[in-house]
Amino acid sequence: MATPQSITPKIITIDGPSGAGKGTVAYRLAEHFGFELLDSGALYRIVGLMAFKNGLLDGADIDEQKVAKLTKSLHPSFRPNTATKTVEILVDNIPLTDDIRNEIVGGYASRVAVLPSVRTALFDLQKNMAKDRAGLVADGRDMGTVIFPDAPVKVFLTASTKARADRRVLQLQMAGKVADYDAILSDIIARDERDENRAVAPSRPAADALIIDSSDKSADAVLDEILAFAQGKL
Repeated sequence: MATPQSITPKIITIDGPSGAGKGTVAYRLAEHFGFELLDSGALYRIVGLMAFKNGLLDGADIDEQKVAKLTKSLHPSFRPNTATKTVEILVDNIPLTDDIRNEIVGGYASRVAVLPSVRTALFDLQKNMAKDRAGLVADGRDMGTVIFPDAPVKVFLTASTKARADRRVLQLQMAGKVADYDAILSDIIARDERDENRAVAPSRPAADALIIDSSDKSADAVLDEILAFAQGKL
């Protein structure tokens, strides 16, 4: 009897700062190729939110080991919503999408993302999401540099801080929520500083990544650019 061979997944990584449009493009790429999705940023937001709810982010000092233990106990999952063309995020089958998509939780995510033990706890979880799948689109900060360094297609999607703040304000307004532009812009700048200068896996393009500035580009234009880059690589 022949021994079953493991599947070598085709992986596309989309890295870059918050608000650059990674989620939209990642969803559309997954839809185009029929691949699974991994929203790494959502994982860190989940950990950040749960750490806050458990009183682990009080004050400037963080108990790294307690946050890492909490991280290992979480069971996140992603469910594509074809109606809205977005991905629903759940933990233990409880929807958390709306709870984690705000600037405050983004700040929590940046605080826990610098903790080596937390990154280690999430490393295997993210790697395992690619196993026995035809393909995966991984959206995050270090997908192409740390988690999937051998991915055949790597993209670093960025945009100016102004463009990203404008998009976030519009997103909140369309959802019927109050949007403070100055506060959002300030938070984006502070988060970029933390993500780009952290000692562990700082946010930066992989050496072989396609770098796209989406400040003045539509999602369609970005998608077309990535598809042209990916041709013959998958």
